[in-house]
Amino acid sequence: MPNKFQQLALTESVRSAQAHYGSRQHYAKFEKTADQNYLIGDAESDFIESRDGFYLATVSEDGQPYIQFRGGPRGFLKVIDERTLGYADFRGNLQYISVGNLAENNKAAFFLMDYANKRRLKIFAEVEIKDVSDDPDLAKQITVEGYTAKVERVFLIHVKAFDWNCPQHITERFTIDEVRAMVQPLNEHIEKLERELATLKGEK
Repeated sequence: MPNKFQQLALTESVRSAQAHYGSRQHYAKFEKTADQNYLIGDAESDFIESRDGFYLATVSEDGQPYIQFRGGPRGFLKVIDERTLGYADFRGNLQYISVGNLAENNKAAFFLMDYANKRRLKIFAEVEIKDVSDDPDLAKQITVEGYTAKVERVFLIHVKAFDWNCPQHITERFTIDEVRAMVQPLNEHIEKLERELATLKGEK
């Protein structure tokens, strides 16, 4: 069996483009590798559950692609098992474009970024949407404790394949929390120096 991600991504038109631009021979070898990249392991689980947002790509019934950013507290995207992710979907701008697209075509792509460490994870999946009233126990299981936004539905993400992407050209960016963590040692050092300075002034 081929690499699962390559199996889904390398369609006939993609292979033709690779042949045209000279990369077909390189990628052909991935199609003959052992069956892999479809079960969520420890590395993927840790990465997924530490994200505070991701990009979701869907396609409408007339073929129009749409990308949406979904954000929340770290850990709002949960690993349910080695083939399933889930998150509670909160009331937003009431457009429901992704929800509507997925009702017609449940295939989706997820793009998870870690800008600070220049890492990214791509996921192909099929999405199942359940209203909270349809499965309140599941909604309770994946709702982030203490987060007060109104939950309208649950997204169950059935993972078909994933791929760790090359870090090249990822621009490093940092959240406020990451910046605070980086400067904390400097702040502590400044506070120490200020205390020492105050002590020396007091001795004069």
